[in-house]
Amino acid sequence: MKGRLIVVTAMLALVTTASLARAEVVQRGNLRVTFEGEISPHALPRSSPAPVRVSVGTKIASLKAGSLPRLRTITIAINRYGKFDPKLLPACTLRDIQPATTENALEACGDSLVGEGTFAAKVLISRQAPFPSAGKLYAFNGVVDGRPAILAHVYGDTPVPTSFTLVFELRPGKGAFGTVLRASLPEVTGDSGYITDISLNLAKTVRRQGKVRSYLSASCPAPKGFTRAPFPLAKTTLDFGNRTVHSTLTRNCKVRG
Repeated sequence: MKGRLIVVTAMLALVTTASLARAEVVQRGNLRVTFEGEISPHALPRSSPAPVRVSVGTKIASLKAGSLPRLRTITIAINRYGKFDPKLLPACTLRDIQPATTENALEACGDSLVGEGTFAAKVLISRQAPFPSAGKLYAFNGVVDGRPAILAHVYGDTPVPTSFTLVFELRPGKGAFGTVLRASLPEVTGDSGYITDISLNLAKTVRRQGKVRSYLSASCPAPKGFTRAPFPLAKTTLDFGNRTVHSTLTRNCKVRG
């Protein structure tokens, strides 16, 4: 692996979905979507951003037997008090990790690793019950067409080896949201793959010139005179083609120091 990773231990309780404790459930007909998200630590400076970890995820289910709708795009808008620093790390490219096994992707772009997560789908096989498929997701600081992006590499070996990359473009947001991550999802297995679960966990720090710098940092937007504040952590939009599902997760922070 190129170089050595300085991956924040305090910044990724991210490694498990246990950190996604509080959730919001949205139902549209027979479609039920669960949105999850968390930020840590909760105690943050009022003005100077400090390192944080952010975990977001969604679970998709149908209350009726049959095929799930195929997820087309996922958009995650992060609160404007959260800051991304893509220039902090080397940029991975699609040709480095697509196609590739997990081991090859980490070998090629380990210095660009900014987080990880999971991916699950149901694969419909003729005359058989839906076959579950799951894989590990590794997120890399990347660049696509000259613009910053997060490249979420997925590799699974069930029912057949599959490798693909979700390209989350990083774009400026509006209003309460400062950065928007948007990805178009590939068809997992032609016409027979349906996403049921996806999580993305971000956190990474490195030491530069004796100082700790973070890929993702945030401050607490509490007004002067207040020590705590609720804030919209993330607004997630899932587009299924014939319907769209939205959710905004609200969290609380307290002023540190």
